Amino acid sequence: MSLNYQCPLCQQTLNLTNNSLKCSNNHSFDFAKENYVNLLPVQQKNSKQPGDNLDMVQARRAFLSTGHYQFLQSAIAKIVQKHTPRTIIDLGCGEGFYTQEIAKLSNANVYGVDISKSAIKYAAKRYPQCHFSVASISQAPFQKGMADALVSIFAPLFENELARLAKSDGVLIIASPGPWHLKELKQKIYRDVKAHTPIAAPNRFEPIEQDLLERQVSLGFDELKNLITMTPFAWKFRPEHWQALKEQGEQHVTLSFYISQFKRST
Repeated sequence: MSLNYQCPLCQQTLNLTNNSLKCSNNHSFDFAKENYVNLLPVQQKNSKQPGDNLDMVQARRAFLSTGHYQFLQSAIAKIVQKHTPRTIIDLGCGEGFYTQEIAKLSNANVYGVDISKSAIKYAAKRYPQCHFSVASISQAPFQKGMADALVSIFAPLFENELARLAKSDGVLIIASPGPWHLKELKQKIYRDVKAHTPIAAPNRFEPIEQDLLERQVSLGFDELKNLITMTPFAWKFRPEHWQALKEQGEQHVTLSFYISQFKRST
């Protein structure tokens, strides 16, 4: 049986044998007890534990459990469903929040891949209907032209890899920050907050459609702390910023997202 993975060492097809994936060159990768497979070779690691650490994973899970991003989760899953894909790859899937909703609304074979072992371990334990792997999305462990749909939600974009993975008529759905996403929080640490712009069409893709989703929410300090901790600009928050945020109490925050759809061009 093949799960459409390819060996990260020699790029040969990986086949399922008992509880391991093996290629013709006898490279072998065992499934963890949580039912994910680690396909990240040592030479592709840029640190001992690459990707989001456990604190970021836990903060993201705590915030997402509040339901504030559910409108985005639902919108992405419905857009993917509209294209009726048979095979979907969620690139940079994190803890599977979006991956599992996409799987619920489709009859597709759904893969989630992320470089963070902490995130993938969490996803695989909770969402057995999806296939999860630890790997780099810059060198994804999948066969060429495998995906009817690629999904990228706040993840880095590697244009050559996107073009390699997508079928000739495949679609790419990208979620990125909208114009003033989290502007109220950014104003606390940046003098000049600039509006985000839409994602341009990656090389060998052409635009289909773009949606802008926006919502205002009121967040208490614990929710704000988790939201900030799960974002890259958390590193900019110093102790005085956290103290000021705590003293100010509930905050109104803008949630804003672009959902951009592209089609693989020849």
